[in-house]
Amino acid sequence: MVGLKPSEVPPPLGVKVLSAGTAACIADLVTFPLDTAKVRLQIQGESVGAAGIRYKGVFGTIATMVRTEGPRSLYNGLVAGLQRQMCFASIRIGFYDNVKLFYTGGKDNANIGIRILAGCTTGAMAVSFAQPTDVVKVRFQAQQNLQGVARRYNGTLQAYKQIFQLEGLKGLWKGTFPNITRNALVNCTELVSYDLIKEAILTRKLMSDNLPCHFVSAFGAGFITTVIASPVDVVKTRYMNSPPGQYTGAINCAWTMLTKEGPTAFYKGFVPSFLRLGSWNVVMFVSFEQLKRLMMVSKNKVEATT
Repeated sequence: MVGLKPSEVPPPLGVKVLSAGTAACIADLVTFPLDTAKVRLQIQGESVGAAGIRYKGVFGTIATMVRTEGPRSLYNGLVAGLQRQMCFASIRIGFYDNVKLFYTGGKDNANIGIRILAGCTTGAMAVSFAQPTDVVKVRFQAQQNLQGVARRYNGTLQAYKQIFQLEGLKGLWKGTFPNITRNALVNCTELVSYDLIKEAILTRKLMSDNLPCHFVSAFGAGFITTVIASPVDVVKTRYMNSPPGQYTGAINCAWTMLTKEGPTAFYKGFVPSFLRLGSWNVVMFVSFEQLKRLMMVSKNKVEATT
């Protein structure tokens, strides 16, 4: 099980859910500028940005945004991003161990197939519940804050309301299929990779179950996940950010990218994706492990005094 020593009592579901959501918010606060740069690079190619602005590379994108829009632009959509993480991560990560046990009938000996199935299941569950938060986050990150350029949205609640009024419930759940595909891929790759890398390190006694082990496992999981999930992530971002009618669906979006920009378009923003996902994984998993242990210690102390 992710983050547990064999001798430890598994934390209850509520502890895992709260720990996962909180850890994901901490990771988002640290890595959000990289995610914003990734989105800007991914949508580049649909059209030239306002005032002809073009982005080159992750750090070039960040520098351009700070110069033309101010430092706050790097945190466009942060509120929706934190809402998203509390919804997404608490389900996709917090429920992972329990779903894994469900598929094994309560036995703690899941093979790789069961782990992949559990990761896909919780990833799809998370998207089905929290898709509107992802739509709003992506659209905020994509919009440019330039003088003389009309802003698409002025606030998080206004964005939810406007999307619903103009596009209906369908607009709030726009891109659900590619997002389920992406999150199933990301979740099973991320959690299974972390599980397997950590298990291998501990089995071979290369490290003990502490922060360096969590760091190496999370970094490796971030790289593997970025390679596998990047094409679906680009399509998801393009489609969710597109105005009504630009694409007939996610598959049409992918086909348009392939025919107009070539296969390399599917790996646009790969470096920021890896920098973001790698660092996000490190911060999230390290925070997740520590928060779980702190909550369990607090829970045990409370129970001991009652």
